[in-house]
Amino acid sequence: MKLAKRLGVTQVYVSLMETGKRRVPPRYAHRLMRLLDLSPTMLPVMTTSVSKERPTNKWFEAQLARLGYPGFAYRKRPGAMRHPAEVLLAGLAFDELEPRLVEALPWLLLHYEGLDLGRLVDDAKAKNLQNRLGFTVALARQVAERKQEFKRRLPELRHFEGALEPSRLAREETFSQGRVHERLREWLKRERSEVARHWNLLTDLKAEQLPYAR
Repeated sequence: MKLAKRLGVTQVYVSLMETGKRRVPPRYAHRLMRLLDLSPTMLPVMTTSVSKERPTNKWFEAQLARLGYPGFAYRKRPGAMRHPAEVLLAGLAFDELEPRLVEALPWLLLHYEGLDLGRLVDDAKAKNLQNRLGFTVALARQVAERKQEFKRRLPELRHFEGALEPSRLAREETFSQGRVHERLREWLKRERSEVARHWNLLTDLKAEQLPYAR
Protein backbone atom coordinates (compact mmCIF):
# COMPACT_ATOMS: atom_id res chain seq x y z
CA MET A 1 0.00 0.00 0.00
CA LYS A 2 2.84 2.39 0.87
CA LEU A 3 4.60 1.76 -2.48
CA ALA A 4 1.37 2.30 -4.41
CA LYS A 5 0.85 5.60 -2.62
CA ARG A 6 4.37 6.80 -3.40
CA LEU A 7 3.92 5.87 -7.06
CA GLY A 8 0.50 7.49 -7.19
CA VAL A 9 -1.27 4.32 -8.38
CA THR A 10 -3.61 1.74 -6.89
CA GLN A 11 -2.47 -1.34 -5.00
CA VAL A 12 -4.14 -3.45 -7.70
CA TYR A 13 -1.95 -1.79 -10.34
CA VAL A 14 1.19 -2.51 -8.29
CA SER A 15 0.13 -6.15 -7.90
CA LEU A 16 -0.35 -6.48 -11.67
CA MET A 17 3.17 -5.14 -12.27
CA GLU A 18 4.62 -7.42 -9.59
CA THR A 19 3.07 -10.52 -11.15
CA GLY A 20 4.03 -9.56 -14.70
CA LYS A 21 0.43 -9.13 -15.81
CA ARG A 22 1.06 -5.47 -16.54
CA ARG A 23 4.23 -4.11 -18.14
CA VAL A 24 6.06 -1.56 -16.00
CA PRO A 25 5.83 1.78 -17.86
CA PRO A 26 9.13 3.70 -18.19
CA ARG A 27 7.78 6.57 -16.08
CA TYR A 28 7.33 4.16 -13.16
CA ALA A 29 10.43 2.08 -13.81
CA HIS A 30 12.79 4.93 -12.87
CA ARG A 31 10.81 5.71 -9.74
CA LEU A 32 10.69 2.06 -8.69
CA MET A 33 14.42 1.75 -9.20
CA ARG A 34 15.06 4.66 -6.84
CA LEU A 35 12.42 3.68 -4.26
CA LEU A 36 13.48 0.03 -4.05
CA ASP A 37 17.21 0.59 -4.68
CA LEU A 38 17.16 -1.70 -7.71
CA SER A 39 19.83 -2.18 -10.37
CA PRO A 40 19.46 -0.06 -13.53
CA THR A 41 19.31 -3.35 -15.44
CA MET A 42 15.60 -3.45 -14.52
CA LEU A 43 15.00 -0.31 -16.59
CA PRO A 44 13.50 -0.70 -20.06
CA VAL A 45 15.96 -0.53 -22.97
CA MET A 46 14.78 2.49 -24.94
CA THR A 47 16.26 1.73 -28.36
CA THR A 48 14.94 4.91 -29.96
CA SER A 49 15.47 7.41 -27.17
CA VAL A 50 19.21 7.81 -27.70
CA SER A 51 18.87 8.89 -31.33
CA LYS A 52 16.24 11.46 -30.36
CA GLU A 53 18.61 12.93 -27.80
CA ARG A 54 21.49 13.24 -30.29
CA PRO A 55 24.19 11.76 -28.04
CA THR A 56 27.39 13.64 -27.44
CA ASN A 57 30.50 12.84 -25.44
CA LYS A 58 29.01 14.91 -22.62
CA TRP A 59 25.85 12.76 -22.70
CA PHE A 60 27.88 9.55 -22.44
CA GLU A 61 29.96 10.95 -19.61
CA ALA A 62 26.79 11.84 -17.68
CA GLN A 63 25.27 8.41 -18.24
CA LEU A 64 28.43 6.56 -17.22
CA ALA A 65 28.68 8.70 -14.08
CA ARG A 66 25.08 7.85 -13.16
CA LEU A 67 25.81 4.17 -13.73
CA GLY A 68 28.71 4.36 -11.28
CA TYR A 69 31.71 4.15 -13.58
CA PRO A 70 34.88 4.62 -11.45
CA GLY A 71 36.50 8.00 -11.91
CA PHE A 72 33.35 9.71 -13.09
CA ALA A 73 31.51 9.75 -9.75
CA TYR A 74 32.48 13.36 -9.11
CA ARG A 75 30.81 14.30 -12.41
CA LYS A 76 27.46 12.77 -11.48
CA ARG A 77 24.56 15.13 -12.12
CA PRO A 78 20.80 14.80 -11.66
CA GLY A 79 18.97 13.28 -14.60
CA ALA A 80 17.39 10.14 -15.98
CA MET A 81 19.54 7.02 -15.84
CA ARG A 82 19.60 4.72 -18.88
CA HIS A 83 19.84 0.95 -19.01
CA PRO A 84 23.51 -0.15 -19.23
CA ALA A 85 22.81 -2.07 -22.46
CA GLU A 86 21.33 1.05 -24.03
CA VAL A 87 24.40 3.12 -23.14
CA LEU A 88 26.69 0.35 -24.40
CA LEU A 89 25.01 0.06 -27.80
CA ALA A 90 24.84 3.82 -28.20
CA GLY A 91 28.55 4.07 -27.43
CA LEU A 92 29.44 1.38 -29.96
CA ALA A 93 27.48 3.22 -32.64
CA PHE A 94 29.04 6.61 -31.86
CA ASP A 95 32.13 7.05 -34.05
CA GLU A 96 33.46 10.10 -32.23
CA LEU A 97 33.46 8.68 -28.71
CA GLU A 98 36.42 9.98 -26.70
CA PRO A 99 39.05 7.38 -25.65
CA ARG A 100 38.33 7.79 -21.93
CA LEU A 101 34.68 6.94 -22.64
CA VAL A 102 35.52 4.07 -24.98
CA GLU A 103 37.50 2.54 -22.11
CA ALA A 104 34.32 2.45 -20.01
CA LEU A 105 32.31 0.25 -22.39
CA PRO A 106 33.81 -3.13 -21.31
CA TRP A 107 33.27 -2.09 -17.68
CA LEU A 108 29.51 -2.03 -18.26
CA LEU A 109 29.66 -5.73 -19.14
CA LEU A 110 31.87 -6.49 -16.13
CA HIS A 111 29.87 -4.54 -13.59
CA TYR A 112 26.30 -5.32 -14.60
CA GLU A 113 25.13 -8.90 -14.46
CA GLY A 114 21.94 -10.35 -15.85
CA LEU A 115 21.84 -8.45 -19.12
CA ASP A 116 19.52 -9.88 -21.76
CA LEU A 117 22.30 -11.24 -23.96
CA GLY A 118 19.93 -12.49 -26.65
CA ARG A 119 18.39 -9.09 -27.10
CA LEU A 120 21.76 -7.36 -26.94
CA VAL A 121 23.08 -9.57 -29.74
CA ASP A 122 19.94 -9.01 -31.83
CA ASP A 123 20.07 -5.23 -31.35
CA ALA A 124 23.78 -5.18 -32.27
CA LYS A 125 23.15 -7.24 -35.42
CA ALA A 126 20.28 -4.98 -36.44
CA LYS A 127 22.75 -2.06 -36.45
CA ASN A 128 25.76 -4.02 -37.81
CA LEU A 129 27.56 -3.52 -34.51
CA GLN A 130 28.33 -7.18 -33.79
CA ASN A 131 32.06 -6.82 -34.45
CA ARG A 132 32.35 -3.84 -32.13
CA LEU A 133 30.29 -5.60 -29.49
CA GLY A 134 32.29 -8.82 -29.89
CA PHE A 135 35.54 -6.92 -29.38
CA THR A 136 34.14 -5.15 -26.31
CA VAL A 137 33.00 -8.44 -24.81
CA ALA A 138 36.44 -9.93 -25.51
CA LEU A 139 38.13 -7.03 -23.71
CA ALA A 140 35.81 -7.51 -20.73
CA ARG A 141 36.59 -11.24 -20.72
CA GLN A 142 40.34 -10.57 -20.75
CA VAL A 143 39.97 -8.21 -17.78
CA ALA A 144 37.93 -10.85 -15.93
CA GLU A 145 40.74 -13.33 -16.52
CA ARG A 146 43.23 -10.89 -14.97
CA LYS A 147 41.25 -9.47 -12.04
CA GLN A 148 39.89 -11.58 -9.20
CA GLU A 149 37.02 -9.19 -8.55
CA PHE A 150 35.59 -9.92 -12.00
CA LYS A 151 36.24 -13.69 -12.15
CA ARG A 152 32.56 -14.48 -11.60
CA ARG A 153 31.74 -12.80 -14.92
CA LEU A 154 33.88 -15.19 -17.01
CA PRO A 155 31.24 -17.87 -17.80
CA GLU A 156 28.70 -15.34 -19.03
CA LEU A 157 31.25 -13.36 -21.04
CA ARG A 158 32.60 -16.48 -22.72
CA HIS A 159 29.07 -17.54 -23.58
CA PHE A 160 28.43 -14.05 -24.95
CA GLU A 161 31.50 -14.23 -27.20
CA GLY A 162 30.35 -17.56 -28.56
CA ALA A 163 26.88 -16.18 -29.30
CA LEU A 164 28.39 -13.34 -31.33
CA GLU A 165 30.94 -15.42 -33.24
CA PRO A 166 28.57 -16.78 -35.97
CA SER A 167 27.52 -13.24 -36.89
CA ARG A 168 31.07 -11.82 -37.14
CA LEU A 169 31.36 -9.55 -40.18
CA ALA A 170 34.22 -9.93 -42.67
CA ARG A 171 34.51 -6.24 -43.39
CA GLU A 172 37.18 -4.19 -41.64
CA GLU A 173 36.24 -1.03 -39.75
CA THR A 174 37.53 1.36 -37.14
CA PHE A 175 36.46 1.35 -33.51
CA SER A 176 35.13 4.70 -32.25
CA GLN A 177 37.43 6.63 -34.58
CA GLY A 178 35.31 7.19 -37.69
CA ARG A 179 37.29 7.65 -40.88
CA VAL A 180 41.07 7.62 -40.48
CA HIS A 181 43.99 8.64 -42.67
CA GLU A 182 45.55 5.81 -44.68
CA ARG A 183 48.83 6.00 -42.74
CA LEU A 184 46.99 5.71 -39.44
CA ARG A 185 44.98 2.83 -40.85
CA GLU A 186 48.17 0.96 -41.70
CA TRP A 187 49.65 1.70 -38.28
CA LEU A 188 46.53 0.40 -36.54
CA LYS A 189 46.70 -2.75 -38.63
CA ARG A 190 50.21 -3.38 -37.35
CA GLU A 191 49.62 -2.40 -33.73
CA ARG A 192 46.21 -3.95 -33.06
CA SER A 193 45.87 -6.96 -30.80
CA GLU A 194 44.92 -10.45 -31.90
CA VAL A 195 41.45 -9.87 -30.48
CA ALA A 196 41.01 -6.70 -32.57
CA ARG A 197 42.28 -8.54 -35.63
CA HIS A 198 39.83 -11.38 -35.00
CA TRP A 199 36.91 -8.95 -34.89
CA ASN A 200 38.21 -7.07 -37.96
CA LEU A 201 38.64 -3.81 -36.10
CA LEU A 202 41.29 -1.14 -36.56
CA THR A 203 42.14 -0.08 -33.02
CA ASP A 204 45.16 -0.18 -30.73
CA LEU A 205 43.00 -0.55 -27.59
CA LYS A 206 44.09 -3.47 -25.40
CA ALA A 207 42.66 -4.92 -22.20
CA GLU A 208 45.79 -4.11 -20.17
CA GLN A 209 45.33 -0.40 -20.96
CA LEU A 210 41.94 -0.22 -19.27
CA PRO A 211 42.15 1.61 -15.92
CA TYR A 212 40.10 -1.03 -14.05
CA ALA A 213 42.31 -3.87 -15.37
CA ARG A 214 45.34 -2.82 -13.31
